[in-house]
Amino acid sequence: MANPYVGMKVRWLGETSFLMLTHDKIYTVLSIEKDWYRIIDDSGEDYLYPPQLFEIVE
Repeated sequence: MANPYVGMKVRWLGETSFLMLTHDKIYTVLSIEKDWYRIIDDSGEDYLYPPQLFEIVE
């Protein structure tokens, strides 16, 4: 069964951090692992981030 959260759009609520994440930028969730979002950050690499730092937009 496919995970319905994969592909959802989330907005980063934290501060902008060089080559990591940009404040208010929208990212696509690749997967959810241990309740964290796997997202490709601004460096082009994918990492896990805690969901409480994001707002679901789509």
